[in-house]
Amino acid sequence: MIHSRRRATGLAGLGLSAALVLSACAGGGGGGGTDGGGGGGGGDGELTEVRLQLQWLPQGQFAGYFAAIDQGYFEEEGLQVEIVPGGADILPQTPLIDGDVDYAIAWVPKVLGAIEEGANITNIAQIFQRSGTLQVSFADSGIESVADFEGKRIGSWGFGNEWEIFGAMAEEGLDSQTVEIITQDFNMNAFLQGDIDAAQAMTYNEYAQLLESVNPETGELYTEDDFNVISYEETGGAMLQDAIWADTARLESDEEYQETTVSFLKAVIKGWAFARDNPEEAASIVSAAGSAWPEGHELWMVNETNKLIWPSPDGIGIIPQDRWDQTVALSLETTNENGERIITQEPPETAMTNEWIQQALDELEGEDVDVTGENFEPIEVTLQEGGELAE
Repeated sequence: MIHSRRRATGLAGLGLSAALVLSACAGGGGGGGTDGGGGGGGGDGELTEVRLQLQWLPQGQFAGYFAAIDQGYFEEEGLQVEIVPGGADILPQTPLIDGDVDYAIAWVPKVLGAIEEGANITNIAQIFQRSGTLQVSFADSGIESVADFEGKRIGSWGFGNEWEIFGAMAEEGLDSQTVEIITQDFNMNAFLQGDIDAAQAMTYNEYAQLLESVNPETGELYTEDDFNVISYEETGGAMLQDAIWADTARLESDEEYQETTVSFLKAVIKGWAFARDNPEEAASIVSAAGSAWPEGHELWMVNETNKLIWPSPDGIGIIPQDRWDQTVALSLETTNENGERIITQEPPETAMTNEWIQQALDELEGEDVDVTGENFEPIEVTLQEGGELAE
C-alpha cells in the first residue's frame, strides 16, 4: 500500500532481477484502488499494492507467502503483493520503519531493540510458534547441553541471532563471558573445519547442510548420529522468531491500512495452509521464485518450517502470551559477552496485538481452510549429497 516512495531497499547487492520479486496480477472485488485503496481492491478490478519485506532470500522459510501469490490468494483478497528479498546486511524492520514497505518478517527479540530505540511498529501475527535454532557439535565433543558451553568456541551468525545462546546460558546460571563467540558464515564450513566447537544452525537450513555433506572419514554422508544437537526450543532460552510486523501509526489511524492488513493476513493464512498440505508443490513454488537451494534441500526446508508453525491450536498467527512474555523477559534480563541487553525496559503495549490476525481468522470461518493444523503430520524427506532431490 505504498503511495509514492519506492526505494530499492532490500534488493541492492543481491543480484536478483526484478522478475524474482513476485506480485499478484489480477483484479478482485471490494473498495479502494491501487493508490492506497483498502483491502479487497477497487470495484473496477484494480488491486491494492502491498510490499512485504522478507528477513532473508527466497527460501522455504517463507513458503507460505510465495504460495499465497502462486495460488492467487492475495489476488482473491484484492491485493497485488510484491515480495522484497532480504540479505545479511538488511534489517527487515528498517524498510518498514522508513515507510518503504507495508509489512516485514522479523524475529521478535531483534525488533524489540528497535522499538526501544523509537521504532513504531507492531507484531500482528506470530507465524512461527516455536524456535528453530540449534547448536550442533560433533558427537565426541562433550557438548551435550547448554551447561557444557563454558570455555568453548560457540558459533553464531550475529545480527541478534546470538541472543538465544545467552538466554539459555542465563537460564542455566552460566556466565555469558565464559564462552568465546565465533562469528560464523551462513554455512557450516567453519564447524566442519574444526574452527568452531558448537555451531549455530536452523532446523530448516544449516542442519540439513550438514546431513548433505560427505564425512571424509567414511566417504558417506554425515548422519544424525555424528552430532550432538541442542534445540533451544527445549531450553529456557527459546525466543519467538518469524513474525509479521506492521506500521503502528497506520494501524491506529488508517482504515484502509486496517482493511488491507486483514485481507493480507487472510491470504497469508491460506498460503501457509497450502504449504502445510502440499509441501512438495510449495518447495517447487519457492524454487521457481528464485531460491538458490536445490529442490531436495528446499523440500526439507518447507517440511521443517511447517513443524515450527503447525499445529497452531489457537489459529495460525495468534501471538501466544506466555511465549511473548518469555521473549520479553529474556530480552530484559539476558546479557551478552559484553554485558549488553536487548532492551532495558518493558516494550509498549503497541508492540504486539492479536486484533488483526483474530479478525482474519474469524473472517475465514466457514471457508474450507484449516487454520489450526490439529492433525498435521510432517512428511519424511531423504537428503542427498548437495541437497539434490531424492529420486
